[in-house]
Amino acid sequence: MTQNSRPGRATELAQAGHFIDDRSGDIVPPIHSATTFARDAEYNLIGKTYQRSGTPAWELAEQILATIEGGEAAQVYASGLAAATSVFEPLRPGSHVVAPKVMYYGVQDWLHTIEDRRGVSLTLVDPTDLSEVEAAMRPGETAYLWVESLANPTWDVIDIAACAEIAHKAGARLGVDATVTPPVTLRPIEHGADIVFHSATKYLNGHSDVMCGALIAAKADEHWEEIAQIRAQVGGILGPFEAWLLVRGMRTLSVRFERASDNAMAIAKHFEGHPSLSHMQYAGLPSHPGHEIAARQMTGGYGGMLSMRFAGGERAARHVATHTKVIVPATSLGGVESLVEHRYVVEGVNSIVPKDLLRFSIGIEDVDDLIGDLEQAFAGI
Repeated sequence: MTQNSRPGRATELAQAGHFIDDRSGDIVPPIHSATTFARDAEYNLIGKTYQRSGTPAWELAEQILATIEGGEAAQVYASGLAAATSVFEPLRPGSHVVAPKVMYYGVQDWLHTIEDRRGVSLTLVDPTDLSEVEAAMRPGETAYLWVESLANPTWDVIDIAACAEIAHKAGARLGVDATVTPPVTLRPIEHGADIVFHSATKYLNGHSDVMCGALIAAKADEHWEEIAQIRAQVGGILGPFEAWLLVRGMRTLSVRFERASDNAMAIAKHFEGHPSLSHMQYAGLPSHPGHEIAARQMTGGYGGMLSMRFAGGERAARHVATHTKVIVPATSLGGVESLVEHRYVVEGVNSIVPKDLLRFSIGIEDVDDLIGDLEQAFAGI
């Protein structure tokens, strides 16, 4: 690394906001637990005023997030949904949002809620069909085009740069849910995104022990300030210990993501074409319809998320989901442990996810153990 060059992504994560206590030499930051903050003899604020409006507990986490995503500012929240819904809270009646038909159901439910109650209209599209996306935009009315970098749980690949061009042409902002493509592999702002969202519970923390969300802004403009004000007013703030754990988790994101990506690729290649499967859905496979776009956008691995669809239908999928011994049947993703989820059951009867689909979050275990576990589960179909 030369004096003026940007450090690598692993170095940024390990060292961003590098902390050394001037008094003690500590290299691990403290946990700032105070909820209120004193004033000086002139009754001027010394620093912060009240935890809900801001606290030193968040500062390092937000500094790291802004740095590694290449944005001007970042905010952390008590959950992913608290962060995602804050994006849309400033929208006025008559605003319009374009979002995917297949996406994380919690955010889509919220969009339907504001459609029903607040007069914010919603159009759902297939974001892989750029002509459909463009046709859905309403210049001067559409406030947001919202996409996922990889559609959950089908893992269709979205062309972020093309979506940014469509959004900006219509005078809208592009928001990207990059939860499954953390900044060690994809930085949506570099492709034109205005807001990047993470359910930081997932890959950013990576240990299944913190619930948190994050937003990163390409520009800290007036709209961003509105979002920040909503966080303070609504109070969906991240606790000090959770913020500390988020920082600790992000320090190892690069090595965790690399191992998960290697494991998922090995599993996808091993089971591609297996007679028990009708589809293997993993963006890293050359056979994936969106692989060319993924290869262009994702420069640090394709991640640990893959889905399998079973030739034997829902019965076969449910059998595998309940007969793994190493892979844990549980919701969520991005942790060190591998998980399997029958997504249709989790989303409920209104889900459009195929009943024969299982979503896998591949972790950092020995890959031979994961392959062997799946083989024994497949054997009983």
